[in-house]
Amino acid sequence: MQQYWVGDFFVDVSRNQITKSEQVQTIAPKALSVLTYLAENQGRVVSQDELLDVVWQGTIVSPNTLQRSIAQLRKVLGDDGKEQVYIKTHAKKGYSLECDVQWSEGNMPVNSVKNSSPENNLTSPQNHNAKTPKISSIAALSGLFLLIMIVVGYQYWAESQTPTLTVSQIRALTATDNKESAGIYSHDGEFIIFHRFSEQACINNIWAKNIKTQQEFQLTKDLGVYSSHSLSHDGKKLTFISKGDCDEPVLQKKCYKLVSLDFNQALKGPISPTVLMECKSSEIRNPIWLSHDNIALMQKTADSWKIINYSVSKNSSDVIYEVENGSVTDYDFSVKKGLIALMSVHQDGEYYLEMLKPNGEVISSNRVNYPDQIGKFRYIYPNFSSLDEQLIFSTGKRLFTISTDGKIESISLPLDQPIGSPKVHPNRGKMLAIKGYYDSDIISVPVADYATLNLDRDSVKNSVLHRSNVSEDNAKFQPEGNDIAFTSKRSGEQQVWISDGQSAWQLSQFPIDTYIFSIEWAKDGQSILVNADKELVQLFLDGTERKFALPHSVDKLFQWDSEQQTALSLIWSNGAYRLAELSLVTPSNSVVYDKSAVWAQESASGALIYTDLLGRFWQPGPAEDKLISALNGQGSEKRFVIRGETIFGVNDNLQLWSYTLDSNEYNVLGDVPSNIDFLTDNNGSELLMSIQIASKKEVVELTFE
Repeated sequence: MQQYWVGDFFVDVSRNQITKSEQVQTIAPKALSVLTYLAENQGRVVSQDELLDVVWQGTIVSPNTLQRSIAQLRKVLGDDGKEQVYIKTHAKKGYSLECDVQWSEGNMPVNSVKNSSPENNLTSPQNHNAKTPKISSIAALSGLFLLIMIVVGYQYWAESQTPTLTVSQIRALTATDNKESAGIYSHDGEFIIFHRFSEQACINNIWAKNIKTQQEFQLTKDLGVYSSHSLSHDGKKLTFISKGDCDEPVLQKKCYKLVSLDFNQALKGPISPTVLMECKSSEIRNPIWLSHDNIALMQKTADSWKIINYSVSKNSSDVIYEVENGSVTDYDFSVKKGLIALMSVHQDGEYYLEMLKPNGEVISSNRVNYPDQIGKFRYIYPNFSSLDEQLIFSTGKRLFTISTDGKIESISLPLDQPIGSPKVHPNRGKMLAIKGYYDSDIISVPVADYATLNLDRDSVKNSVLHRSNVSEDNAKFQPEGNDIAFTSKRSGEQQVWISDGQSAWQLSQFPIDTYIFSIEWAKDGQSILVNADKELVQLFLDGTERKFALPHSVDKLFQWDSEQQTALSLIWSNGAYRLAELSLVTPSNSVVYDKSAVWAQESASGALIYTDLLGRFWQPGPAEDKLISALNGQGSEKRFVIRGETIFGVNDNLQLWSYTLDSNEYNVLGDVPSNIDFLTDNNGSELLMSIQIASKKEVVELTFE
């Protein structure tokens, strides 16, 4: 049944809603499934094991998960758990639903149950056969019919008149050779506040610019790794995240500090921010002021993100919202609406847009209906727009709106360069975005006598493969051949390319804004497996392709055994990121490890090596994983590759090193260029790397009609 009554509460399973006297509450689908099963067994004591087996079928969860669902149901039903009017706890036995349950015939619209209960609604079960008053006038029936037609016609007209956004102008607000990002407006619209990155490293200062006078102000005194920022409601305090190395690492190499600075004081001269809170065992990002004393944050523990509220005066935090067996992926807050718009991925792998009050109360929860233009596993990052019921986001060169019910519509705006998701102007009608490009190249350098090369930012340019002014990466040597495959945006979109050393040609024809994480050659050198928009596609050199229908997203492709048709990957499984050996032929035969990984590779003998958040190298064992202690401190974000039984990697000191698994021999081979992005392959004689050439991004303003 999709709809039923529990006492005075109308339950609509199809909408995940419970309604009483105009008050509509949205609850988690699993909690509603618990209530529905108890309703189907009204009066009977249902054991915890039975509820867990039925509601969480095929998933291992703790009894605490069920208890949280029961607590949520009691809160919605107004049951304090002591008197237990609705759901009764039977010690060591289970739960029972004690209130009367009446099942509705057919699907009842939500609007029809407002101001309703079983006593006064003619469509409720106990009144279904009641005698209705006689209508003595045919005119009354005709009038009722006319009224219905008017209502239906209006609804149809209203839907066809859904307001849309049209971009009438794009203008640059910054014009330097630097890379700028994270632009927001001050509350009065007088300033824009943004990041300006150092050319030599991925660190930045925070700046402000008076839009009218064009005068710029450096706000932070020292360069750092700073996150997006938010102004307090009175416009006086700027808060952001400062990321740096941990003095005493616990579970991760980087520590995160929530900091703030006095905006007006910083306009007079750069100042150092004040630390509000530090996290050494979890990651935090995207702080947004909810009130003068409360700051919302995304916090990551294990592999899952949630939204927390930090109280400045109490110096404490509590959870606003977390997804059971899922993860929050992004959120935005509207001061005017007093609402949080939140994107999340659930255990089923589907993406949802949820509207919340700042206290965590869910107003609506709707699955996002992805159009064909967007990959079904791709994350999107919507922000509030100038329209009441629509948010806005970018996938690169395209803008979209998403309504609160999860419907996505395209905005007509052809762009030559990608932009980030826009941030709305306080007076509406305008939004800020970041527009620009990233220029990286691929270099090939010999392994022998590497230390004598003395590579630096200038000399390394002599080793570039097919120079372009766009992003190029993921270079891999062709087995049993002389070609190199790589990804490039030289045709306007990120595609897979092939080089024979003299010329290069495009192999793939992926749609606009496709994101490619990595590529891997087949062992016979005749095809390439591509991790595109979190799906796997096999490209053959003759131009044909094969797409693998997997039940979950593939966030990272590490390696591919084309003979066994297995792919070493990082996937989203049962509410967490997991290292997996995917079977591409029979997905049910995939091996999913109870661990995550930053990067992973297998040696020629099949030894699995992976790194964790601390950059440590691990090798699975029969009882527990073995730490390769000789490589402590050698891991970095530059990745590693394995040739035979030897690991090649780059440490944080920008040294290229090798470690042989058989002999436990460790050697430093020499320095890598300071602008290295990633180490991507090694064929025994040559190393492939991607290096940063330039990154030009600027703050732009979009004007909407």
